[in-house]
Amino acid sequence: MREKKAVVAGHVCVDITPVFSKQSAGTLGEILVPGSLIHMNGVDVHTGGAVANTGLAMKKLGADVRLMGKVGNDEFGRIVQNIFSEYGADGALIETENAATSYTVALAVPGTDRIFLHDTGANDTFCKEDLDMEAVCEADLFHFGYPTLMKRMYENGGEEFLSMLAAVKEAGTAVSLDLAAIDADSAAAKQDWGEILRRALPLVDFFVPSVEELCYMLDEKRYRSWRERAGAGDVTEVLTIEDIRPLGEKVIGMGARAALIKCGAPGIYYKTGDRERMEPLCKMLELSEAEWVDKEGFEVSFKPEAVRSGTGAGDTSIAAFLASVLRGKSLAEAVRMAAGAGAFCVAAFDALSGIPSYETIEEKIRQGWEKNPFTI
Repeated sequence: MREKKAVVAGHVCVDITPVFSKQSAGTLGEILVPGSLIHMNGVDVHTGGAVANTGLAMKKLGADVRLMGKVGNDEFGRIVQNIFSEYGADGALIETENAATSYTVALAVPGTDRIFLHDTGANDTFCKEDLDMEAVCEADLFHFGYPTLMKRMYENGGEEFLSMLAAVKEAGTAVSLDLAAIDADSAAAKQDWGEILRRALPLVDFFVPSVEELCYMLDEKRYRSWRERAGAGDVTEVLTIEDIRPLGEKVIGMGARAALIKCGAPGIYYKTGDRERMEPLCKMLELSEAEWVDKEGFEVSFKPEAVRSGTGAGDTSIAAFLASVLRGKSLAEAVRMAAGAGAFCVAAFDALSGIPSYETIEEKIRQGWEKNPFTI
């Protein structure tokens, strides 16, 4: 089997993660008290966003990947450029004078879900013309991440975003799409995401959102009921397969050929289309139809050695899934690798330092890696 190539494009930023001590465990209201002084255990500064988390993780996993993103001509931009160069991705990023580099402050308080303070920065200016279409045409797979955090991608009903996806599909390249959470008070929240996805998903081969992001966009009323059910806890830990399955069925019905829905700590739901829908994709990527057509299931997460931060775990899971696709693996193997990469990721404070080689993850799974005791 020939070695396949991928392009990962979209959102890129600097992630700043203050490290809380274990003694800080509790509810946010108990810890982040106005006027209080909280002693920290350092800070982790690393790249974030789909281009860094998924793209660089795919490189660590041995995939042949080109990266495409946008930063500002500023200190944060230099940090991103330097980190990319350490991974052999020099020259991957466009530098603009017209916007600052995007950043995120990730508050990973022990005992509660993460909170993100995010400035979209130069990502808002990213457009179809920023793609190196020659590289896209040479690639077998194009992964795009976080149009929900990129103004040019969602304004005017997602016109630029849809035009970009159509150009990639016309180039004969398979398309993978990931989303990001939407701030309810942002301009992105004012868009009709149900309509944008209705037009986008027929152009998407692998749709890989998180369950919360997807439900918020397609059925906000249902999402609010999930939030009420979870109370102060993590939404994903109160969901059942009957909560998740309708979303999988809906996105396949809207046109996506395969859906991988990230469900946080419990694991990953997956569903693929029928033979008519999947056959061209399987031929394009040299995948076995018997192993990819008309499948559905839930891959329970593996037990990590430690849980330090969930930052980037979803992105690195997708990196392992896509790296498996490029290797011609079965769907079952690909989702197991996705779960394995996620478990390695949460043992580190950033998205990349905990990710070992593809073969290391594969071997740990082969040796009977223990699963988490979630029932879904």
